[in-house]
Amino acid sequence: MNDENRAVTARRKALAAAAALALIVAASGAAIAQAYPNRPIRIIAPYTPGSPNDVMVRLLAQPLQAKLGQPIVIDNRPGGGTSIGTKAAAIAAPDGYTLLYVSSSLVIDPAMKKVDYDPLKDFAPIATVSTTSWLLAVSPTLPVKTLSQFVAYTKANPGKVTLAYTQGTAAVLVGEKFKLLTGADILSVPYKGGAAAMPDFLGGRIQMLIPTPSTTLPLIRDGRMLALAITSPSRSPNLPDVPTAREVGLPELTLEFWAGILAPAGTPAEIVGKLNAAINEVLQSAEMKTSMDKLGFEAKIGSSQAFAAFIAEEIPRWAEIVKSSGVKFD
Repeated sequence: MNDENRAVTARRKALAAAAALALIVAASGAAIAQAYPNRPIRIIAPYTPGSPNDVMVRLLAQPLQAKLGQPIVIDNRPGGGTSIGTKAAAIAAPDGYTLLYVSSSLVIDPAMKKVDYDPLKDFAPIATVSTTSWLLAVSPTLPVKTLSQFVAYTKANPGKVTLAYTQGTAAVLVGEKFKLLTGADILSVPYKGGAAAMPDFLGGRIQMLIPTPSTTLPLIRDGRMLALAITSPSRSPNLPDVPTAREVGLPELTLEFWAGILAPAGTPAEIVGKLNAAINEVLQSAEMKTSMDKLGFEAKIGSSQAFAAFIAEEIPRWAEIVKSSGVKFD
């Protein structure tokens, strides 16, 4: 056999070996997906028990565990904004048994402060779960009915209108961006959390909040809070009389709060695909949609690839908001 024939034979053997390896890998991946899950799954939620995000992930976990045939345990890891729980998920074994339920904070936190994880490199996005928006809400004790009237009132009464915020959250960015765009004269007052600020708001000591509908729909319906605008792209079915930020001349405040499920980077694609299909199936059920609607959330269906692309788009978007708002964080 001459050298040319030997080279041809070697190439054929190499191709055959590569094809065989590809088949083995594919078969192995299929076997992993078929066997998964065979033990309980843990979802890290970097939120306090009873908070809107905690309620949402527990609502998702109930039908999801029935779909997957294994118990799902919610592991609350609040602290550091959401960075403590998010970091714990980033360094977990990429085997599909530790997942992360996280909101927009995944991309907002790195824009505001130094964190020990990379939202793109350290996670495998699985599925979006829900979206909602923020409200520009004020006390009904103020002599205003529209956002323009409110801005005018703050300018006529400098330093007398106060906005409650929780340090390190997206709400403070929305509030500061609103002040920057409108020139509203509002004093921002830090609180440890939204629950801590609510008694002062209801008592008239705080005049403005930037909440999500999920936490405030009952107050708005009871007339104890006045929503002047919503940051969603279109009006909310739950609040049809509340104009969007775009409608009141603030298109820059068209922003959405989202949440989804991620896994540590390196989680097998077959497991990601299986989880994505199960989550989307749960989200499309009539019962789930009704439950989410009552909480002020809207289900968001999509592929894992679409979720990954969305996260990549959100990073520079929020980085610009942080920069332009002038808000500084430690």
